[in-house]
This record gives sequence, C-alpha cells and structure tokens, in this order.
Amino acid sequence: MTDLSLDGLRFAAKRLHRGYQAREPWAVERLRQHPPGKPPEALGRADFLHVIAQEHGFASWPKLKLAAETLGLDRATAQQQLKIALFHGQNARTEALLERFPDLADGLFGLQCALYQREAVAAALARKPELAVARLGPRSAILHLCFSKWIHARPDLEADMLAVAELLLDHGADVNDGYPHQPGDDHLLSALYGAIGHANNMVLGRWLLDHGADPNDGESLYHATELGHHDGLRMLLAAGADPKGTNALFRAMDFNDHGAVRLLLDHGARVDDYNAAPVGGEAPVVIPALHQVARRGCDGAMARLVLEAGADPALRWKGVTAYEMAVVFGSDAVAQAIRDAGGATSISPETEPLVAAVEGRDGPFIDPAKLPEAFANLLREMVHMADRLSQMRALVARGLPYDQPAGPERITPVQAAGWSGLPDVLAWLLSLKPDLSHVNAYGGTLLSTILHGSENNPGRKEGDYIACLRLVLEAGVALPEAALRGAGRADVSAFLQDWAKAHPGQVV
Repeated sequence: MTDLSLDGLRFAAKRLHRGYQAREPWAVERLRQHPPGKPPEALGRADFLHVIAQEHGFASWPKLKLAAETLGLDRATAQQQLKIALFHGQNARTEALLERFPDLADGLFGLQCALYQREAVAAALARKPELAVARLGPRSAILHLCFSKWIHARPDLEADMLAVAELLLDHGADVNDGYPHQPGDDHLLSALYGAIGHANNMVLGRWLLDHGADPNDGESLYHATELGHHDGLRMLLAAGADPKGTNALFRAMDFNDHGAVRLLLDHGARVDDYNAAPVGGEAPVVIPALHQVARRGCDGAMARLVLEAGADPALRWKGVTAYEMAVVFGSDAVAQAIRDAGGATSISPETEPLVAAVEGRDGPFIDPAKLPEAFANLLREMVHMADRLSQMRALVARGLPYDQPAGPERITPVQAAGWSGLPDVLAWLLSLKPDLSHVNAYGGTLLSTILHGSENNPGRKEGDYIACLRLVLEAGVALPEAALRGAGRADVSAFLQDWAKAHPGQVV
C-alpha cells in the first residue's frame, strides 16, 4: 500500500513515472484514467504528482499539498472521501469516516448541509449569511443538500434536512440553482434533479416543488423513470412536467415499465414526436418508439401499447424497420406484435446475415462494413440481455466484432457486461481475449466500470458484481489502491480487501 505521507506520495509519483517510461501496463492504465493532456515525451515530474493527487480525490498536487500541510494528509484525504461518499450514496463509507473523525465536516459548510447538520448550518449562516448562495466547489449549498444521499442512511434526520433547506431558502438560496456536469457546459443539473433523479429523495423533491422548483428542467422527468417506482414521476407530472422532448418515454421503455409509459402517454407524451417522417420513410436521428421497444428487449405488451399510441410499424430508422430490429435482437414477441399490426416483415439483404445467425440458419459471413447503421454497435447494445447469450455467440461466430468501443462513451461490450453485473456474458467475452486495458471516455477501466455499475446501475440489485470482479481479477487486471479505497458497497469492498491480501502483487 502507498505510504500516505507527502514523501510517500512523492515516491509513488516517481515509481509511476518510471513505470510509465517502461510502458508497464499498470502505469499506462493509470495515466489513461487521469490523462495529463500532454504527449508522453513532454511529461515531467509535476504531471505524475498531478495523477497521484487526482487518485486521492484532489484536483491538483498543490491542493493536496496545501490540505496536507494545513489539516494533515490523513484528515484531508478523509474529507475528500466524505464528499465523494455523500454524493454517491456510499453510506457505509460515510459512517466509517464519521466514526473515525466525528468532526470531519467542521468548517465545511457544503458538507454540513449534505449531512443535515441543522445547528451547525444555522450557526454558520448567522456568522456569514452569504454562505447560502456561495459556490462551495462546483456546487452551492442547496446543491450539496439536494445531491446528498445521506437520507437513506439517516431517515430520522428528515426534519433536520428540511430545516436546513428552509434556512438556505431564508438566506437567499435559489431552488432552481444548478451546476454544469462538465466545465463550460451550458446545461445545468438542477437541485430538483439532484433530489429526485440523483438521490431518490422524494421528501426533498416535494419540498422543492412546493417552493417553486421548475419541473421542466430537462433532467428530472427522464431520470425519475430509473428509480424502480413511480412516486417521483407522478410528483413531477402533477406539478406540470411536460414529457414532450425529454426522452423520458424511451427511458421508461428501457425498463419495460408499462406503468411509467402509460403515465407519460396520459400526460402528453406522443410516440409520433419521434416519428416525424413520412410513412415508410427514414426517421430522424432520435430512435422511433417501436425500434426502441425492439432493441431493449421489451415484451409484446409494450409493443402493443406503443402501437396503440400511434407508433408507425412501417417507419425505417438508420436503414432498418422495427421488425428487422426485433428479429435481430431476438425480441420475438415484439416481432409478432408488428406482424399482427400489419407491419412490413421483409428482411433486407444487408440485414439477412444477422438474421440467419440469430435464427441458426446457414448464411453468409457478416461483413461489419456492410451492416445497416442501426446495427453498427449491435453487440454492445445486446449484452445487457443475458437471455440472448446464444444469439450473441452466433453473431460473433459469423464475424460480428466483439471488442468494438461504441458511441461517444467508447464503452466496449465487455465493459457493458461488467456494468450490468452479468458474469455469464462477461465470462464468454473474456474468453474471446478482448483488450482489458481499454479506457472509455469516462476514464473507466473494466474494473472501475464494474465497480461503478455495482453502485449506480438502476438494475444493480439483479447483478452479480462480485462474480464479475472475480472473473476480471482472475484474468489478470490490476487492482488499484484507489479501487480499494473507493468501493462504496460493503460486500464489494470486503471482497476486494480479501483479494488484495491474497494477491498483494496485483495491487498497484
């Protein structure tokens, strides 16, 4: 383990520098996750110190050094860990940090708000009222409050949480405040999205709406479909949220959620908003509803629901009909619903090799260059459906690429399987020898993508993330110390700690 002193971290930076110069895989991987933004030949000592700082939750080495000199590195690192734990809902980690440092949030107004420390917030505002509207890092105080998931560990603090909200409002906080997801982004993530879509905090969401929060913030309605219940969705729709143009309808289809789709349709969502093309013509960029149903593994009832709502079974999107998409994705019930509705059932020559493979018929080898655009990332889009593993095997056996990064996120099929917590699919993909060092556009490796999925995938309760972690560790991926420190689930953390003790040479 790294020596958590400034000298120890300086030595770790030197070791990282030497490893990177030697192109050691563990060092190359770490710089991929924290890219310095310079060509390799231009990297100097400061760049590797910067990587070390980022791995410990600090924006830069000078900020880490200042915190270490003023607070002590142990406490400074714990404060950074607390910020991350509260935001991501790593409540067991939050509790452990507070048990170790009961006064860890003292003097940090944003953390005091996120922990619902009513008396401390009131005292701080009495001394310095402008704290209610100040930026405390990228977020204001009300955003620290709304994006905190602490309520799920401490529901007994509900009254204190609402009291903190009232204190902030009384001192000028804006219930419609937001912050950019990325620096320079014009679109803001609102306080309402933080409470409902991010934190699944319905009590605070209701308080925000009652105090004038705008339900049409471009995020809340969409993410309310991901919660596994309809409370937030109903709350937002009752407050006047307009589903049109939000993609909330499609997101509800991702979960085959009939109730959510009906709610959205009843409140003005229209499937033909996305089908603004002549019958039989090519659809716009946004995927039509029936194609979405076909590619997301929905059932026949969902297909009939969107057909009754006006979905056009003759519409083509990126070169294929919804029927072709249903057949290729193995969505037999959707294909049957389209046949029953009188939709086109012909298969184009470009799609035929895929259909032959999934149906187990003899057919030509798949030429990826000749596939319709709709199937450009086919395997990546199928891997979340573990029951389609036989079709995936058949497609790859006929020539479908199995390790292709998809879309602007640059996520590979093996990473998508790990995110979904599907060990059977993951084991098959690992047997094909994919690139285990690939880093996606989020800076995620295979290991970190599995960890992120274990805490953030809406369907994580059905996933077996420990089995997935075991598979990739057995395959030889490195186990970063940052992963050991940062795992937020108690069972996952315990597994990684046990693995690190049994395989110390794998820890980097």
